[in-house]
Amino acid sequence: MEYRLLDRIDGVEALRELSEEELPELARELRHFLVRSVAETGGHLSSSLGAVELSIALHYVFNTPRDRIVWDVGHQAYAHKILTGRRDAMKGLRKLNGISGFPKPAESPFDAFGTGHSSTSISAALGMAVASHLEGESDRWSIAVIGDGAITGGMAIEALNDSGVWKKGLKLLIIVNDNDCSISPPAGALSQHLAKIVSTQAFNSAREMSKRMMKPIPRLWDVAKLFERQTIGLVSPQSALFGAFDINYYGPIDGHDLASLVKVLQNLRKMDRPLVLHVATIKGKGYKPAEADPTLYHGVSPFDPAVGIVPSGKKSKPTYTEVFGKWICDMAEVDKRLYAITPAMREGSGLVEYAQRFPDRYRDVAIAEQHAVTYAAGLACGGIKPVVAIYSTFLQRGLDQLIHDVALQNLPVMFAIDRGGIVGADGATHQGVFDIAELRSVPNMCVMTPSDELETRLMLSTAFQMDSPAAVRYPRGRGPGVEPGDDLATIPVGVSRMLREGSRVAFLGFGAMTNVLAPVAEALGGTLIDMRFVKPLDRDAVLEAAVKHELIVTAEEGVLMGGAGAAVMEALSDAGVVCDVMRFGIPDTFIEQGTQAELYEQIGLTPAAIEAKVRERLESNS
Repeated sequence: MEYRLLDRIDGVEALRELSEEELPELARELRHFLVRSVAETGGHLSSSLGAVELSIALHYVFNTPRDRIVWDVGHQAYAHKILTGRRDAMKGLRKLNGISGFPKPAESPFDAFGTGHSSTSISAALGMAVASHLEGESDRWSIAVIGDGAITGGMAIEALNDSGVWKKGLKLLIIVNDNDCSISPPAGALSQHLAKIVSTQAFNSAREMSKRMMKPIPRLWDVAKLFERQTIGLVSPQSALFGAFDINYYGPIDGHDLASLVKVLQNLRKMDRPLVLHVATIKGKGYKPAEADPTLYHGVSPFDPAVGIVPSGKKSKPTYTEVFGKWICDMAEVDKRLYAITPAMREGSGLVEYAQRFPDRYRDVAIAEQHAVTYAAGLACGGIKPVVAIYSTFLQRGLDQLIHDVALQNLPVMFAIDRGGIVGADGATHQGVFDIAELRSVPNMCVMTPSDELETRLMLSTAFQMDSPAAVRYPRGRGPGVEPGDDLATIPVGVSRMLREGSRVAFLGFGAMTNVLAPVAEALGGTLIDMRFVKPLDRDAVLEAAVKHELIVTAEEGVLMGGAGAAVMEALSDAGVVCDVMRFGIPDTFIEQGTQAELYEQIGLTPAAIEAKVRERLESNS
C-alpha cells in the first residue's frame, strides 16, 4: 500500500499541516502500517488499532509535547509513537536496544510519563496539571487517556475524587477510551450531538453565568444542578459516575469519527477546569480478525497479516501457566473449598477452563490487585481456600494487602505467581524480579520456587494444603519437559532435594535457575541442590554444603539484593560459618526489553557465563 499521507508525517508539525478532510485517509494508512509493523515484531495490536483516530486528533488539536499526554498502561500508544517521529524505530519495537512497547520519557519528549501498569494516568496527569497551575502556565494542558477497564482500578477512582476538588484554572482532560462497551453501549447520534453542544464556549459561558446568578440562592442552585445532571444523564447514563465527583462530563462520542473528535477537542481546549470526555472505540478496529477476537490479538507474536494468527498444530511441552491451569481444575474437583481469584488476567493466568467449569468458585475482580488480595483474606476468614492467580509484576500492587491483611493474620491464602523472573519483550515494567526479595521478608510467608513442571504441580498442592500464607512462583514459558502427572501429592515444607553429589563447589539453585546450573555442576564436578524453598530455607542443606565444599554458588531469577542468595548468606552468618559464596541473579538495575535468551546473556545468567566465573574463582582460591 502506498502511504501518500503517512510518508509525509515525520512529526506532529507535519500532521498539523494536513487539512481536517485528509485526516480520515491518514487514519486508514496508519492503521494499515500498524498491522504490518506489529505482525513483523509482535506487540499489543488490538488496543492500538482502536486508538488510531484518538491519537491523530489529540496531536492535531493540542500543542504536544508542551501539552502532555499520559497513556494509561500504554498498550494503545503505538499510533502515538508513529506520529511523534518513531515510525522507522517501530522495526525495533520491544526488541533488545529498540524502542519500548510502552511510553517511556527517556525515549521521547512526547512520552510525558512512563506507564506499563494500569490506572496511573489520572493521578500523573493531575499532578502535572497542578504543577503547571503553580508555575503560572495557564495555557498548558495535561491529558490522561484511560481505558474502560483501567478506570475501574482503585487508583483511578482515587484520582477522580481528588480531581473533582479542583475547579477553574486547572487544565486537566481525562479521556475515557471505552473500547469494550463495559461502561456503556455504543455511542448514539443523540449523545454525540449533545457532546458537541455542551462542549461549546457558548454553552459553558452560559453555564458559568447561571452558576454565578443562582449560587447565592442555594435551593435554586441545587435544583438547576439536578436538572442539568438528569438531562445529560438521560442521554448519557454513564455520566453519573463523573457527576458524583463534580467533574464536567462530555460524551460518549464515536472515537472513530475524526471530524467530531477534532471539533469536541477544540471546544474543550478553550476551557480551564477538569473535564471528562468519553470516547467509544472498537478494539482491533480496521483489521477484521482483531475486531472478531480482540483478546487473541491483544498481545501477539509475529504472524502473517494476510492470514491472521493460526494456532500451531504441534504438540509441545506445556507451559508453566498450563500446568497451573490443569492443577487448579484437578484440585477443585476434589476440594470444594477452592476459590480462584484473578485481577483481569483470566487468559494470561491459565484460568479459562476453570472459569467455565467452576463459575461459582471463580472471580475476576478486574484491574484491582489490592482488592483481590484482601477479598481472598476475607474468603479465608470464612473457611474458603482462596487461590490468587497473579503475575509477579502485578503482585507488587497488592503488597501492602499481602502483608497487612493476609500475613499479619496468618490466613491460608495461596498465591500462584506467574511470570516470575525475566519475561522478555514487555521490558522493565513487567519483569517479575522483585517478588522473592519482597516475600521472603514477610513473616508467616512460605515461598516456593519450582524448577520444572512436576515440581510446580507438587508445590501447588503443597501450598494449597497449608494453613498459612504460601506462594508458588514460576516463570514464563515452558519448562524442561518433566511430565507433571495427574496426582495431587505434596512435598515436605522447607526441604531441598539433592540432584548431584560432587566436590569443591556446591551449586544451590532456586527455581528454573537449577536447570541452568545443571550443566555447570556437571562440567566442574560439583554438587547440585534444588533448594525448592526460599522460605523456609533448608538451613541444614546450606550448612552441610558449606562444611563439605570450599565454594557455594547460588543462582536465582530475581534481584540479588535481599534475594535467595542473600538468605543463604544470612543462614551462614547466623550459624557462624565462614564459606566463600558467589551469587548469580538480577543486578541492581532495571532490565529493559529483549528476548529472554538475549537478556539472560546480557546479565550473565547462562551456563557458559556462570561456569567461566566459577572457574575463575576456584582457580584464584587454589
